[in-house]
Amino acid sequence: MATRCILFFDTMWGSALDRPDGLPEHYQLTADRQCFGTADAVVFHIPQWRYGHGESMPGKPPGQIWVAWSMECEENYPLLRDAAFMRHFDFSMTYRLDSDFPVTYVSQSLDTALRAPGQVSPSQGLVAAFISSPYNRSGRQAYFQELARWLSIDSYGKFLRNRTLPADVGQASKLTTLAGYKFTLAFENACARDYVTEKFFDPLTVGSVPIYLGAPNIADFAPGEHCYIDVRDFADPRSLARHIEQLGADEAAYRHYLDWRQQPFRSGFQDLLAQAARHPFVRLCEGIEARLAARASAS
Repeated sequence: MATRCILFFDTMWGSALDRPDGLPEHYQLTADRQCFGTADAVVFHIPQWRYGHGESMPGKPPGQIWVAWSMECEENYPLLRDAAFMRHFDFSMTYRLDSDFPVTYVSQSLDTALRAPGQVSPSQGLVAAFISSPYNRSGRQAYFQELARWLSIDSYGKFLRNRTLPADVGQASKLTTLAGYKFTLAFENACARDYVTEKFFDPLTVGSVPIYLGAPNIADFAPGEHCYIDVRDFADPRSLARHIEQLGADEAAYRHYLDWRQQPFRSGFQDLLAQAARHPFVRLCEGIEARLAARASAS
């Protein structure tokens, strides 16, 4: 079988390009741009796109397949929703569930992590927050500031920081800290359909209840019933603060937000886990192979 070459014109923020398990043996993945002219397909990480429109774009060799790749929100990177720009691409591989090869923040490891007993031991306070990125398309900074007028929030991020970690070794420190709080502010940096990140899943893994601001279809990503609090269900931050304080004082009502851990995952979440079990690069190779085979049979 002929060798196929997929060039990653940009790797994701310069990270190493690995060959995932399950990739067809005759597929080669490379980040060497010298292969541009001969590659069967080229993957462009759109948030790092350097060319834009028109004559500055590289010429597309005849028959080459182009793929638009991104796990970043289209609100922050509007080229992703620019129809004229996206027409240059044959396939999309983004966080959007309607993309050709969805690549979401639902990882296969969540199958185990969300089934483990909740680690939460509310010894630190009621609500924790980790917000550092300056991206603020969701309006999360203003909402946080107003919420903090009515509710005590321990903030470990750069924004409104009032707490520091004794030792910061990255993700492990964050999860350990969240396990000390009943609630976690899970505020996305932008609000768009399907853009649901680790901000939602991290607190769930340790048994802290996410207070969510973000994707309008967050319910499609919830692993269980009644497992999060959506800020859209409240008239204003003050109303939300009152609800959180009431839950903090009512253990039975609070525990109701943890009952989902003893129930089967929702069917939609099971579908997301099944999708995550197959690496997006593997699904991409299969799609490219199908496209090339269709071309061959039509010629």
